[in-house]
Amino acid sequence: MNGRPDLAVRVESLERRFGDFVAVDRVSFEVPVGEIFGFLGPNGAGKSTTIRMLTGLLSPTGGSGWVGGFDIRTQGESIKEIIGYMSQKFSLYEDLTVEQNLDFYGGIYRIPKERKAARKTWALKMAGLVGREQSLTRDLAGGWRQRLALGAAILHEPRILFLDEPTSGVDPISRRNFWDLIRSLSRQGVTVFVTTHYMDEAEYCDRLALIYRGRMIALGTAAQLKREHMPDDVLEVAVDRPVEALEIAPRVPGVREAALFGALLHVVVSDAAVAAPAVRGALEAAGLRVEHVEKIPPSLEDVFVSLIEAEDRRREPKTESREPRA
Repeated sequence: MNGRPDLAVRVESLERRFGDFVAVDRVSFEVPVGEIFGFLGPNGAGKSTTIRMLTGLLSPTGGSGWVGGFDIRTQGESIKEIIGYMSQKFSLYEDLTVEQNLDFYGGIYRIPKERKAARKTWALKMAGLVGREQSLTRDLAGGWRQRLALGAAILHEPRILFLDEPTSGVDPISRRNFWDLIRSLSRQGVTVFVTTHYMDEAEYCDRLALIYRGRMIALGTAAQLKREHMPDDVLEVAVDRPVEALEIAPRVPGVREAALFGALLHVVVSDAAVAAPAVRGALEAAGLRVEHVEKIPPSLEDVFVSLIEAEDRRREPKTESREPRA
């Protein structure tokens, strides 16, 4: 075994190419034992490719990595014995019952016969599916399938849990309940490595790595990222025609960038006290009805949008990107 015993995951200059396309570009980070580590980024950023390399499902084309002390290049089978893995498709067999799915994964993980019944009972209680053992998995609501998939992934009590977009497609209440389960596992010493593109979920993580176009562009706690990567002020602008406002706001002196957040506009400025009346004046002069222009604390989404804008400018200095954000 290589690596350090205090680290669940260690990655150095990890790279994965598909022909000329670089999906993961020399990424480096460490995840201490017991941490909830969030890998945050938009779809297509390289999150799932990284997880597939860490779980032994895909070979890297460059760099090194260790999971639980095992080398991802040469000890993939050993890694699979100590990890749990849950993908966004939940990895369940839809035509099997709840109990049959758990029995199947109990066999896959070679859980000893004397432990299998106790672990299955635990998973059913954790997922809230006691009494629904004979229900077909395809008939379960999304939140129930999600918890069943989590139960199957940790049936063998892994030390490290990889969750790839685990809350994709489920409702907000199910997402919140799911994160309660994740925090409970972390308190029991399980290391959780989770990928997500939901910015609100990122607040639940102990630390975050922001990945964009295969590159890691920031790393730290949520508080650190807001403090270190968002030194400017953020104005929230409510206006009747936000798309038009998006074109006008960047031209106001003191405005660094602007982006749509739902029906609102977030405007990054060097000094809110000076820029707020200037932004309001410019929008009203253009015939827009402004409801409010208020300074707000930066969200992780503000930080991420700002970092993406900076990364785009670094890569394509002659191209401006001001696309609306949902």
